[in-house]
Formats: sequence, structure tokens, C-alpha cells
Amino acid sequence: MRRLRLLLLVPMVALLSACNLVVLKPAGDIAQQQGDLLMISTLLMLIIIVPVMALTVFFAWKYRASNKDAEYQPDWDHSTHLEVVIWAAPLLIIICLGALTWAGTHLLDPYRPIDRIKPGQAVDESVEPLQVNVVALDWKWLFIYPQYGVATVNELAAPVDRPIRFHITSSSVMNSFYIPALAGQIYAMPGMETKLHAVINRPGEYEGFSANYSGDGFSHMRFAFHGMDQAGFDGWIAGVRQGGQALDRDRYLELEKPSEKVPAMRFSTVDGGLWDAILNMCVEPGKMCMGEMMEIDRKGGLTMASVRNTMPLVYDKYAGRGKNAAIFGSNDSYVMTICTPLQAEAAAADRIRRAELDAASAPVSLAPLSGLG
Repeated sequence: MRRLRLLLLVPMVALLSACNLVVLKPAGDIAQQQGDLLMISTLLMLIIIVPVMALTVFFAWKYRASNKDAEYQPDWDHSTHLEVVIWAAPLLIIICLGALTWAGTHLLDPYRPIDRIKPGQAVDESVEPLQVNVVALDWKWLFIYPQYGVATVNELAAPVDRPIRFHITSSSVMNSFYIPALAGQIYAMPGMETKLHAVINRPGEYEGFSANYSGDGFSHMRFAFHGMDQAGFDGWIAGVRQGGQALDRDRYLELEKPSEKVPAMRFSTVDGGLWDAILNMCVEPGKMCMGEMMEIDRKGGLTMASVRNTMPLVYDKYAGRGKNAAIFGSNDSYVMTICTPLQAEAAAADRIRRAELDAASAPVSLAPLSGLG
């Protein structure tokens, strides 16, 4: 009966044939190289793991209590041949793993432009890579195509066999951009730009998602990725341009508000300076950009008299806008103007003069008047 139940479990293995092993069989060359690196590393480690596990079972069986014929050598303490095997095999495997890791770290560096489309096909230098600016919002993805002047939300498309250059950032909290069929995950951080170079080699419908917990709507932070031929991609771009919506700063400020399960959206036009404003955390009117503040610091910074005019950059933008109470301290304000040293001195002198005038015109006594009657 027990054997029958075990045999009934065998057909259950067939259900695994429906599993999509996208990490080991991806559609992009970068992801394929990463999958190969994972498989080779695993096989190298199994050279040690499998014999150790097998010998553990073998010794437990051979030296069991019921085996009275097992050899017993209580005075044995050394074997040169055994020591060589025990230390040489792991050392060689560690050297191989180190070489693979070093080569893979440099060849598969996400910041490094790809040099091949697929095995045996180098990148055509005359083909311009597709640039996509990626913004991780709460809880959705914004994709801006600067070469085409369009943008989409929770929908991404790229032509096959054309290099893709991603520029990635976040609007609020740290996130992670991941398309298993295309390449490995890359972090998205506010005020910073990370990069990813990749290529898709097979047409199809794939899925991308956030691989880093980022709040309430994290589990629904997914998007569709379309791999298309060039004609299909051109038609897709034409369809986006017919969407009619415009993505300017005001629309972006509405879009970045926290929301869940957002359907795909398309924008036919995009504000040319929006990406830089997002990256420098200054989409809001009147807010100093991070790049401007860094330039001020590069030139020596502000004097102590005018440094009070600036406030540090805020990552909790919702608290800064008064949506939620600040956890530490009061809500920050934005930089509207910056004083030069001469302007600061003039402003200080003006405040002193006004204080002197107020003191000179103050009444002698604030006590209420009283009559003689």
C-alpha cells in the first residue's frame, strides 16, 4: 500500500512541466549569461556537496551497530592521500568560482554597454540603443522614452536584437527594477541614477516587477514587457502617440501619489525637463534642485548669514507637502531665494534699522489711563 502511494506521486512530477523557468531559460542574452553563470557555479559546488552527502550516508550504513565486520582502527590519525584530496579539491573549486565571479562581475556589469546581441552576433555600431528612463513610483512604474517623446505607466516595450539602455531612479523610497527574462534586478533610489544595459532576443510577452519591498502596494507593483520586432515596435510607438494625454510636471505630481493596481497608461507628449527634475528631486515649483545645491557647494557654499535660507533635501515628500505629520521635527520648506554675502549684510542692517525705529516710536507707558474723578 505504501509503495502504491509513492507511485501515485510520480505523475505529480508532470505538473512541473507547466512551470516557467524564466531565470534559467530567459529571452535576453544578458539574463542567459547570468543563468549560465548560476548553473556552472552550482555544478562546481555540487562536486563537493554530492560526494560529502553520499559518503555521509555510506559511513552511517557501513559503521552501523549491526555490522560486526566493519573495520575498527582506534589508533588511526593521518593519511597524506586523504589530506590532499580533502584540501585540494575545495581549493581548486574555489579558484574556479573566483575566476568565474571576477569575469562575470566585469563582463555582466549593468553599467557596461553590451558588446554582443547574442552568441556569435556583435552589436552593430550604427544602431542607436533604445533609451528608457525608469521611475519607480508608489506603487507603479513610469517609463519615459526620450528619443520618441512619449511615456507609459506599467507598460514597457522594446524591439528585439536592439540594445536597451535603462536609466533608473525612484520618486520616494528605494525600490528594485527586475525583468527576469531580460536581465538581473537593479536598485532604484531617489536622488540617484542607476543604469542597466540589456537586449531582448525573442518576441513575446514578459513580466517585470519590483523585487524590493516598498510599502502597501508592493505586491501589485508589476508591469507588462513587450518584446517586438522593429515594425511592431514602431506601430506601438505610433499608438502611444495617439493616446492624447500629456505628461507635464503637474500631471506627474498627481501621478506619483500613492496608488495600487494601476492599469497601463500612455502619454503622447512628455515635458522635456521632467526627467532631470525627477532625478534632482525638484519637480515641485520653487524647489531647489539637488544639482543646483551641489553646484553651490562646489563653489564654496553659502555664508553662515545666508545658509539659513536653505533646507536639506527631503525624501519623505508627502510629509513635506503636509500630507502626513513629520516623524522627526517639523515639515521642511523649499528654497525660494539665495542671498549673496553683500545682500545678507544689507538685510541684517535693515533689520537693525527697523528695530531702532520701532524702539523710538514705542509709547512711554502701556498702563491704562486713569482719570481724577
